[in-house]
Amino acid sequence: MTSTTLELLRYRELFWTWVVREIKVRYKQSLLGAAWAILQPLALMTMFTLVFSQLVQVPSDGLPYPIFSYAAVLPWTFFSTSLSFGTTSLINNMNLVTKTYFPREILPLGVIGAGLFDYAIASSIFFGMMAYYRVPLTVRVLWLPVILVLQVALMLGVTLLASGLTVFYRDVRFVVPLGLQLWFYATPVIYPLSLVPDRLQPFYMLNPMAGLITSYRRVLLSGESPVVSHLGVAAAVSLGLLVMAYWVFKRLERSFADVI
Repeated sequence: MTSTTLELLRYRELFWTWVVREIKVRYKQSLLGAAWAILQPLALMTMFTLVFSQLVQVPSDGLPYPIFSYAAVLPWTFFSTSLSFGTTSLINNMNLVTKTYFPREILPLGVIGAGLFDYAIASSIFFGMMAYYRVPLTVRVLWLPVILVLQVALMLGVTLLASGLTVFYRDVRFVVPLGLQLWFYATPVIYPLSLVPDRLQPFYMLNPMAGLITSYRRVLLSGESPVVSHLGVAAAVSLGLLVMAYWVFKRLERSFADVI
């Protein structure tokens, strides 16, 4: 076990405290409170259904479009919201960063932990939709923890890198929303993977979110195991990015207090 891991374990109580704080701050003085965790993906799913099912008539692999889109909107919302909040987590808490010592990665990690709380709440609607559309759960659902861990690894890598760079280059917080918009359309959230030409799929699947989204749909809606090559590429990119981003973050961390 590395010294960095041991240090994080020593500060685990601070991490959990920060997660709870992020959840409370997110919904403080909010009329609907945690219900926003459900309303955001539900509103997106409704809009996508109206536009891409009724008007444009995008195929949905034989599944009802609402549950087809919601299965992808859920993890995408978790990803995009956590990255948006996590990018500015260091500069928004500059008093803590400059005056108190603790592993700085706890701040973006806490944002992702709070996002996971929202993700769990919003998932209740999805399983209700599965019952409504009579989509049965199969043993393939056991793949869910693996897919979720890989998604969290990807999110950690991107968020650590973005939050660390934002301390030195404030432009990053403006680049992230634009990048997320482009990333969204490069991911099969509103359309199925089958619409991507076969000759382009090897390049398309280099996007780790594409492999993760299609894996979610396969295990939840189709009762099938993930495509090994798709999930394997997503795992390799996600874990590789996490290792690289954490290394960069810890090197930049030495100068946070001076620059921020």
